[in-house]
Amino acid sequence: MFTRHMSPAVLLICLCCLFSLLAAASQEVYCSGTYDGHLQGVAVDEEGDIYWCFTVALVKTDATGKLLKQVDVPTHHGDLWVEKDTVYVAVNHRAPGGNFAQRQSWIYAYKAEDLSLQWKREIPEVTQGVGGLTMRDGHFFVASGRLLKSCDENIIYEYDADASFIKQHALKSGSTYLGIQTIAYADGTWWFGCYGKPPEALRADAHLTFKERFDYDCSMGISPLPQGGFYIGRCKQNTERKNVGWVIKTDQPKAESISE
Repeated sequence: MFTRHMSPAVLLICLCCLFSLLAAASQEVYCSGTYDGHLQGVAVDEEGDIYWCFTVALVKTDATGKLLKQVDVPTHHGDLWVEKDTVYVAVNHRAPGGNFAQRQSWIYAYKAEDLSLQWKREIPEVTQGVGGLTMRDGHFFVASGRLLKSCDENIIYEYDADASFIKQHALKSGSTYLGIQTIAYADGTWWFGCYGKPPEALRADAHLTFKERFDYDCSMGISPLPQGGFYIGRCKQNTERKNVGWVIKTDQPKAESISE
């Protein structure tokens, strides 16, 4: 790449390109292994360990993506959040004899150290299957992962630390495809990831007042980082139809096209 005949200016440009590539590489972390389900959410603890949910597998890696623990879980596990020594996951099961839209919503709690199940509690207020989940000030905030196209708002359900229902909040975002899949709160702002073509993101203020909607894909995971910024989940299938997951680091989701 470098030769002794290069001018100082060309050499400087090459070095800058190399450093840029190295910096870009450091902004991505790949999860060890491949999985049957696609990536549903990511979470990062205070030590930097990463927790990944792949529909039917819950995975813990270190900050470099090295596998620390993996457990099989019932379909289907969704978005997740880690708080101290516990990992909380939004889980929905198809209701017995019901159609796809009729689903039972749960919160499952796992021990962060070994991913052993600690408890699970049904949250029947979320009638169409829970999607996004996070915690703020010791309370759970979850959203439906499936809403009617006629709905002009998304509903955020608030629960206490024991998963007892407190109240619901109407997010006047307009209809989004399959509701809300991921949630994060950081620095006075709520972020929500939604499926779609293209995928969309929503932003609300600290009081859950809707602010904007824009084209950005954080539908497979958005996790605030202890040192600031976010990890955004990404996933693709390999040639064997297994799913590969990774995260990219960003200061915050960046709008490509915004509409109020």
